[in-house]
Amino acid sequence: MVMEMFMWTRPRTMKTFNLTPEFARSTKSLAANQGLYNGFLAAGLIWGLVYPDAAVGQHIQIFFLACVIIAALYGGATSSRSIIIKQGLPAIIALLLVLFL
Repeated sequence: MVMEMFMWTRPRTMKTFNLTPEFARSTKSLAANQGLYNGFLAAGLIWGLVYPDAAVGQHIQIFFLACVIIAALYGGATSSRSIIIKQGLPAIIALLLVLFL
């Protein structure tokens, strides 16, 4: 979220997402929107962690992690396959931890 909303045109972020400076400048508002989306997903995961009923909290976490995985698959199919690893793999690992711990 922070990289997309606030650091999109910085060298480290551009290297992470394989962006040219021109492309980063021209897509800054789109990236900020995507960052906001990611922030809402993080908020949902935190909500699931702190929800008073652990079973309901686990379902909340599963829902939000599934959203991230679906977004990664969509991004991998429509933009860059590396999105599946960069975005999807951490979500899959987190989902497995939520399900089995």
